[in-house]
Amino acid sequence: MAKTMQLRKADSRRISSGRTRVLAAIAAGLVLPLAGGTVVAVASAAPAVHAAPAAAAPAPTQAPSGAVVSSVNWLSDRRVALWVDSPSMATPIQVQMLLARDWNKDPQAVFPSVWMLDGLRATDQESGWTAETDAESWFADKNVNVILPVGGQSSFYSDWADQDNGKNYQWETFLTKELPPILERDWRTNQTRAVAGLSMGGTAAMTLAARNPGFFKFAGSFSGILATTTLGMPQAIAYAMQDAGGFDATAMWGAPTSDAWAQHDPYVLAEKLKGTSLYVSSGSGLTGAYDQPSGIPGVSTNYAGMGLEILARLTSQTFATKLNKLGIPASINYRPSGTHSWPYWQFELKQAWPQMASALGVPADKPACTIAGGFADVHSGNNWLADCLTDSYAVTGGSAQDFRFGRIFSSNLGTFPVAGAIGGVYQGYKAADGILGLPTSGEIGVADGRGRFNSFQNGMIYWTPQTKAHAVRGAILGEWAAQGYEGGPLGYPAADEVQTPSKPGAVQGFEIGAMYYSEANGTHAVQGKIMDKYAGLGFENGALGFPKTSEISVKDGGRFNQFEGGNIYWSPATGAWAIENGPIFDAWKSVGYEGGRLGFVTSDQFPIDGGVQQNFQFGWITVKNGQAQIFP
Repeated sequence: MAKTMQLRKADSRRISSGRTRVLAAIAAGLVLPLAGGTVVAVASAAPAVHAAPAAAAPAPTQAPSGAVVSSVNWLSDRRVALWVDSPSMATPIQVQMLLARDWNKDPQAVFPSVWMLDGLRATDQESGWTAETDAESWFADKNVNVILPVGGQSSFYSDWADQDNGKNYQWETFLTKELPPILERDWRTNQTRAVAGLSMGGTAAMTLAARNPGFFKFAGSFSGILATTTLGMPQAIAYAMQDAGGFDATAMWGAPTSDAWAQHDPYVLAEKLKGTSLYVSSGSGLTGAYDQPSGIPGVSTNYAGMGLEILARLTSQTFATKLNKLGIPASINYRPSGTHSWPYWQFELKQAWPQMASALGVPADKPACTIAGGFADVHSGNNWLADCLTDSYAVTGGSAQDFRFGRIFSSNLGTFPVAGAIGGVYQGYKAADGILGLPTSGEIGVADGRGRFNSFQNGMIYWTPQTKAHAVRGAILGEWAAQGYEGGPLGYPAADEVQTPSKPGAVQGFEIGAMYYSEANGTHAVQGKIMDKYAGLGFENGALGFPKTSEISVKDGGRFNQFEGGNIYWSPATGAWAIENGPIFDAWKSVGYEGGRLGFVTSDQFPIDGGVQQNFQFGWITVKNGQAQIFP
């Protein structure tokens, strides 16, 4: 797992430009003046026992705005996904965070934040900044919390006039009213903020900063459209939005002539950016270091990206001219080449950082740190951890040191690395302060070649590409181990251990079933078709209650589990059926269970005139007036 678990593989997202003939036509009309040298570049791009507790906190909480954090998922020790139930949008919104360099070392500190906005084709799975760039590893040594809203395709991060395409976009309300109280109260984030984005996100960075004066200290636009109401721009934006998800621009801000368009135009709002540190950049649309040449001089194969970057350049120039007239300082960076694509935005983020850091009041450079003693020995054998981010510091029972791609923990139990998704789950259990205790092994590959695990004082965390990372501990770990760990009947853990909702106990899902714990009955596995039947009967809340045994083999390849209220039997010939404790079960028992004259159960119990009946392979049993009768 190691570094590959920490750096999630970028998906096959398309760039945030609309692949439209309209934009290509605009590009064709505008590229000649740029190629002819009428625009001068002022900067150039470089080449290129027993339920597990809730996650470590903060626990689900409610903000004064009414927004509720309904779920927390730790992806690594310093990358976490929050699902926030937004009152304004009436749906859960995912927000991922990259936590500050000193988050672990200084648990009392609060940090400034950098809000990174996505492009027109934002997905609901992951921000483009983590999917398409090295932002996660690059921000690792920066002492800021990075806020990554996920989703918002074609939204321009604004409050829309109408719902459209199944979306109720109210992004400005969410970002400026609903989310901040949660970040400030529960996620050690102060009110010193920067915002930056690419394309649509660059437009929104300037718009949000202008519409909410003082909310952001810094606003950065990388290839943003910064004059949205100039001639032809509403139509170009509308066409791109239709191409990127089928959205109707009139649902966003109404007709192009409406006041709402002007109220979201960075050019119109420019005066309200006074006092904000501003950074604006764009390429020229010409083939650059990260483009594939088309064979036509200056023209790459990224035709739509060429067109959109020309629009970004022209509107950025218009915007910059307005700032100059207003006497508002800004860092303006026109690159001599480059299209509308992620490698250039990754480059611009790094160029903007010193100015951003200055506005936030944090050092731009990582402080010096040293790797010594046992940490140095372990680090030398695990060079995928990369450079240190902190010196070593005390944790409960030992010490720890943070690296770009994980942590090393040292105690009298040994010195071991913990990283990636396993490190995220460990952080969710409060790391050394939590119930798992300190690590007792490094990350170990399982013999099947599929899974990996770390051992801890009070449990283990397993990971596979299919199941992700989950902790197993306590009595559930003991029984799973007795059944052969991942090589046993249940396979790998596929869910976290949770409290059973209505009765005292716990359950944990595995690939091929679940392990149940209750104080009265112990820990037992339910799996396969028997689990399917148990689920259909309401799990532990149904008539059967908790399991009292794991699966037991009987004749003809059959199997059964005993439960508090009865049994579920399965055989290849008959399938899975429940037989509850009571007169029918007692009668069946009296003739030898499945090995007797009736054979296996072939139905659940069902009502008949004056009583109930249950069928078997070779007969049936009825109960009337409390008396059981066997047929034939």
